[in-house]
Amino acid sequence: MNPATHNGALTLDAEALYRELARGVRQLRRADTRLVGITSGGAWLAERLHKDLDLEGTPGVISSAMHRDDYAQRGVAATAQTKLDFDVNGAHILVLDDVLYTGRTIRAVINELFDYGRPASVQLAVLVDRGGRELPIQADFAAARVALPDNQSLALARDPAGLFTFEVERAN
Repeated sequence: MNPATHNGALTLDAEALYRELARGVRQLRRADTRLVGITSGGAWLAERLHKDLDLEGTPGVISSAMHRDDYAQRGVAATAQTKLDFDVNGAHILVLDDVLYTGRTIRAVINELFDYGRPASVQLAVLVDRGGRELPIQADFAAARVALPDNQSLALARDPAGLFTFEVERAN
């Protein structure tokens, strides 16, 4: 999917990206694949995909907080708790996130995942890959690829009805 610009500003249709992500997840997943969303945007995606794909059980939620290399600056948020209601050992896991940037969050999530066991496989699907990787990590599926300046970030939001929007924010 190609992002659009309006008056020189990047605009992303998060709902259209979600539909593309759902298509990609259908292609990637096996019958025994477990969806695991990274807090918070990825967890929202996993929750909605789990429902839309009519999957049994509950999707997992995983936090990168305890394994981040900037843990001392960020600390742990009360909402950022890992919850995996299945045996990770031997599981085929599809990790979901809203935006892939440096790869540091994914590295931390993989470390957290292995604290729970040894999965058979781990795949990654994201709404947006914005490039700028600092680690050799890539998504198995990205609904869109965009280039943003380092001083901008993308923030996924969810309204009370569960619909997604993206906002481009300026970093400090």
